[in-house]
Amino acid sequence: MNLPSSSSIASFSTTTGSSSSSSSSSSSSATSWLSGIVSGRSEPRRAATGRSSSMAGDHTFSPVVEKKNQFRGVLFRYGPKPAQVAFKTGDYKQQVIFVGGLSDGLMATDYLEPLAIALDKEKWSLVQALLSSSYIGYGTSSLKQDAAELDQLISYLINKEDSEGVVLLGHSTGCQDIVHYMGTNAACSRAVRASILQAPVSDREYRANLPETAAMIDLASAMIREGRGSELMPRVANPDSPITAYRYHSLCAYMGDDDMFSSDLSDDQLRMRLGHMENTPCQVMFSMADEYVPDYVDKKSLVSRLCKALGGAEKVEIEWGNHSLSNRVEDAVHVIIDFVRREGPKGWDDPWN
Repeated sequence: MNLPSSSSIASFSTTTGSSSSSSSSSSSSATSWLSGIVSGRSEPRRAATGRSSSMAGDHTFSPVVEKKNQFRGVLFRYGPKPAQVAFKTGDYKQQVIFVGGLSDGLMATDYLEPLAIALDKEKWSLVQALLSSSYIGYGTSSLKQDAAELDQLISYLINKEDSEGVVLLGHSTGCQDIVHYMGTNAACSRAVRASILQAPVSDREYRANLPETAAMIDLASAMIREGRGSELMPRVANPDSPITAYRYHSLCAYMGDDDMFSSDLSDDQLRMRLGHMENTPCQVMFSMADEYVPDYVDKKSLVSRLCKALGGAEKVEIEWGNHSLSNRVEDAVHVIIDFVRREGPKGWDDPWN
């Protein structure tokens, strides 16, 4: 099926906590990039005021992008492991930290380039983080390890870059990293002003369609029972990367550690896994044509249930959007920037006070 190009009129809906009067105000503006705003959160939020000029456009005068696929910035080491490096565009005291999904690394999604430009105009830096789990390292890592390294990155930004707070932006499995990290109550998690979950989908439901999955889950479970959870699975289990029995079970088994966004989890199970996020402003960007979500899943119902379990998160449904939003780049940037504008200026909790 041919998907509409990103230049066509955006069709996506946003659920915020604006009152009904905010909804009326938004819908009265013919130039608004939102198709509608309805009540959804307990705290009132301001409606979007429209598009910024050239928010995702011209690179010519951007101090952070030289030309297409060429970023200007600083590459720095934030931890003791060789993989613990990050790339920052813009030199500001507020940062959006991008956390990618399985096999991702730098420049993981098409919207990062225009996002860096748009954030620079808002006096925010974009930080693309590499973790030990980046690229093919995800199979021998864990959410716990990712969270520890994410805390080290935020600590570095506070201590070395005088950060005044961050917004976490997760893509795909990076959403699990953020949810897990915010549940650790680590010292630097207090510096997180808000979180954005872009494409929070179930690895388990996607992998359940693969023919080898059931047998490999049984093998992983047996290895874990025998105390061999850190040993590698057969290559057939995950041809793209070496993977331990523990991580395979975490990603593929019912109620594994990574199983946070599955449609067959009950409301209570979702609340148990996601409910701690209610203390931080959160936005869920859900692609309504995500190729990693099985056809049998009711996407509208699922995203509503996820937002409820997250404590009333802001919901954004992007029609025709694929998993990485490569066909909805401009829409992705506008949604993220609008959220950062509204939630970013809020005060932060200095972990060292």
